[in-house]
Amino acid sequence: MTQHDTFPRQYARTQRLTLGEPRNVTVSPDGSRVVFLRSRGGSDPVNCLWVLDAATGDERLVADPKVLLSADLGADENLPPEEKARRERLREGAGGITSYATDRDSTVFACTLSGRLFIGGLLTATARELVVVGPVFDPRPDPTARRVAYVHGRSLRVAELDGSSHEVAGPGVFDEPDSVSWGSADFIAAEEMGRYRGYWWSNDGEKLAVCRVDDAPVQRWHISDPAHPETASREVAYPAAGTANPLVSLHVVNATGGARVDLRWDTEAYPYLATVTWSGERELLLSVQTRDQTCVVFLLADAITGATREIARDTSDTWVDLVPGSPAWMDGKLVTVSDRDGWKRLEIDGEPVTPVGDDALNVRSIVSASGGSVVFTANLASTPHCLSVWRWTPSSLEPLTPLDGVHTVAAGSSTVVTRRASSSMARATTTVVQPDRSTTLISFAEEPLAAPSVVFARRGSRRIPTALLMPRDHQPGTKLPVLMDPYGGPHAQRVVDSYAAHCTSQWFADQGFAVLVADGRGTPALGTSWERAVHLDLATAVLDDQVDALHAAADENPDLDLTRVGIRGWSFGGYLAALAVLRRPDVFHAAVAGAPVTEWRLYDTHYTERYLGNPATDAAPYDATSLIREASSLTRPLMLIHGLADDNVVAAHTLQFSSALLAAGRSHEVLPLSGVTHMTPQPEVAENLLLHQLDFLRIWVKSRPESDE
Repeated sequence: MTQHDTFPRQYARTQRLTLGEPRNVTVSPDGSRVVFLRSRGGSDPVNCLWVLDAATGDERLVADPKVLLSADLGADENLPPEEKARRERLREGAGGITSYATDRDSTVFACTLSGRLFIGGLLTATARELVVVGPVFDPRPDPTARRVAYVHGRSLRVAELDGSSHEVAGPGVFDEPDSVSWGSADFIAAEEMGRYRGYWWSNDGEKLAVCRVDDAPVQRWHISDPAHPETASREVAYPAAGTANPLVSLHVVNATGGARVDLRWDTEAYPYLATVTWSGERELLLSVQTRDQTCVVFLLADAITGATREIARDTSDTWVDLVPGSPAWMDGKLVTVSDRDGWKRLEIDGEPVTPVGDDALNVRSIVSASGGSVVFTANLASTPHCLSVWRWTPSSLEPLTPLDGVHTVAAGSSTVVTRRASSSMARATTTVVQPDRSTTLISFAEEPLAAPSVVFARRGSRRIPTALLMPRDHQPGTKLPVLMDPYGGPHAQRVVDSYAAHCTSQWFADQGFAVLVADGRGTPALGTSWERAVHLDLATAVLDDQVDALHAAADENPDLDLTRVGIRGWSFGGYLAALAVLRRPDVFHAAVAGAPVTEWRLYDTHYTERYLGNPATDAAPYDATSLIREASSLTRPLMLIHGLADDNVVAAHTLQFSSALLAAGRSHEVLPLSGVTHMTPQPEVAENLLLHQLDFLRIWVKSRPESDE
């Protein structure tokens, strides 16, 4: 922490308070080793690989990028395009080792640095470069630690430990056109389906299941940097709603080369390949999904013949969610998470095993399923802002962590590693728990300069989850302008029992605002009806709940001044902020919309069609939720912010909306960010964005005369 730090500067310098904390934890199957990444300080963006001896609690440094590369890594690290894309999909802003993979027993590892392959021993805490044909992306040791597979351009290669390597899938083997790649996840899988990889080793290390992706049908968009006209634009294959997706198939190849086996299912009916897991020496467990996402089918595939057979399916009138870790295979039984009886429930061979009603557990992910027990994360219906870890066995259902706070977990044998965040703790803790001892992993993360004082409450007739933050020096009886600070969209929460999650909101509060965060309908944690309320309409219920939460909070706290209300948000939150001043200028007096989706036809297939359907079939939901079509309604101050290098919510959203506003004679501000992507990783950008938003809100909300209606 520097002498003259402000919170915006600290927030930017520490990459949103994440640097220096243990992350990417792996526990060896026997529970003896805990492998993790961590940088050396709260402002050090370079992650190193560490291993902890669970029996003694001793940590050892395994791989230091600065030593391995004999260089000082910074923002200009030489990354292959595939690695840059992976980091953007994961919103990864750190450097050094940002991911790694191990063999089955977690005795060896593989990672990349600047497109070069590094391997090492986790027992000996050593690392070395394995010089192979590169650049290298997504290296993974086989389960038996004899070889390493990796992606090179459009090919999948296998390297021996002496550095020799050969292509096992790709244009050099199968004579493919330039539009085809092997071994990488396509844009939709990585951005929206949570599948960041495109190949999987068999259990014996002799075969690999490999994705083939053909982008030929996908329309091409071009992303340029207008601040540098000498730089050529970048072409991306972007499957926007209603347009063609890539063609994705799955194949099995030998690690030593040779023939391939094509796994066969009806890819016309089920074009989305969601999950792949080897369930035996010759069988794979797959889940595939219809384009309209109303059906997910679970298949067993034969790696020798390529035949598949359906073992179960999940259907819905709206959509079927893809839940992390589901499906899993345990002792010959299928383990899934499905929407049943109004909640996401854990199912064993189709039988729900978690409770509903007042004591409902809303299951959020499966962590592990083996040995007759399933470890999973879930929130209680009564505390949607918390997330705990649970274990199910045929005879018991028990929490492994406290019921307050937000927890994640990794496990191996009897060793369990939990990360706990809570609004009562300035920093998250990561603890290695064994039957006879516990060890807390060292964290170098900085304590935030903003100290949130959060009041969680369920407000209004729909009992909307909210978090209210007041200035730390607030004197009761003093009227405060209000800042709504939502995300508000599907599959994400802002009202969570976490200290770091509310630091930015507290900083705005300390500038003289009452800050209210509300998770309305469409957000997770409150069951099926709550999430599905946005089906075919991403605007009405979402905005209504922000308004209802605001009014309910003001009814309970008369210090909230409803004549001065602003709203800010990013991504879906940016859409919601702009929507608020367009449709409810009687409630919202100014808005800051960062990277907003302004026209849903410009967003991708898998996300958008899940909620609004296919515009090629029915355009009405798209017309009804387009901000561009409502541009002439703007009567309040609006600031639009957008990174011009954004390949997720492309800058065309803001530029087309701004053009429509100008054509309608509606004054507004646009802040274009040259070279900035959707995650805005640059420290100077992150700091000054907060300050610029504050200036705007001070002028148009805080200083707004009460009579100015």
